[in-house]
Amino acid sequence: MRSFIRSAGIRGFRSVVEAHQGDAALLAERYGVGIDALDSDDVLVSDVAMGRLLEGAARELPCPDLGLQMALHQDIGILGPLAIAVQNAPTVGGALECASQFLFVHSPVLSFSIVADPEGRHGEVGLRYGSADGGVPPRQGSDVGLAFVHRMLRFLVGGPYGLHSVHLPHRPLATASRYTAFFGAEARFQQESALLRVPRSLLARPLTGVDETLREIALTYLQARFPEPGRTLAPQVRVAIDRSLGSTPSRIESTGRLLGMHPRTVQRKLAAEGTSFAILLDDARRESALRLITRTDLPFVQIAALVGLSEQSALTRCARRWFGATPRTVRAQGIAADPEAGAP
Repeated sequence: MRSFIRSAGIRGFRSVVEAHQGDAALLAERYGVGIDALDSDDVLVSDVAMGRLLEGAARELPCPDLGLQMALHQDIGILGPLAIAVQNAPTVGGALECASQFLFVHSPVLSFSIVADPEGRHGEVGLRYGSADGGVPPRQGSDVGLAFVHRMLRFLVGGPYGLHSVHLPHRPLATASRYTAFFGAEARFQQESALLRVPRSLLARPLTGVDETLREIALTYLQARFPEPGRTLAPQVRVAIDRSLGSTPSRIESTGRLLGMHPRTVQRKLAAEGTSFAILLDDARRESALRLITRTDLPFVQIAALVGLSEQSALTRCARRWFGATPRTVRAQGIAADPEAGAP
């Protein structure tokens, strides 16, 4: 599939090339990338041309770890407005889900997803970076993309995040020790896909310094300007749930009225998008409950009411299902335990 990527994806290219006494403009012209893309984040570049540029430059300079070096010049800001929503999510898992949902804003040909651990360990998950069609990006593209995800996670949590190992679909482009030094973990090559293996409990880790108002503004902007292909209603329903949670009963009927739709229409459209009102409501309650439990000293009975549950015992049952622990334990630990430990 031929498409385009924001030129933010090659931020750092000029600096790395010039550090190796190369001519970035000449390379860009040779491989069909506009020179203006080298100094701007918002130029649309053919994914094919970008891939050829990175591979060609790495070969000609030579600079086999070009992608890793470029990633050192990239920060979360390359995601544009999506960065605001990501870094103001309540948890690491929420940030990653947001990145997964809206990555198409940065490039419709790339995907990011949370997948089962390729080694089958229940306590771990994989954070997969790849092509939206299920394929594998060019080798340097895989390196710079996965390296960016790694740096984004370190930024979100303020340091190491428990990375167990790194999987890459190609042979090492530089020495294996170069990858190990960059990621701080074992690198495994010629794997099925590019991913980071991390503890499942990382997903429930709360983020600090979060501004919920900024997050809501960013999400509203993204949903209005960049409706997700194939999933246009679910984000609107989630926003409606978030706004009403704890103040009025969260029912599909009231949400339908806000959206000007019959409840059955809402149900049908959500089903077509692979979700349901109940799933979206449960997700909203889980995120809000985790924030209130870990960041406030509010009594649990009050937290139950604020997330739309009838009583404290209902919150306890939900917390066991969500986090595999009681609200009291979650608060004492500061972060939730395995978010699927209590799931059936």
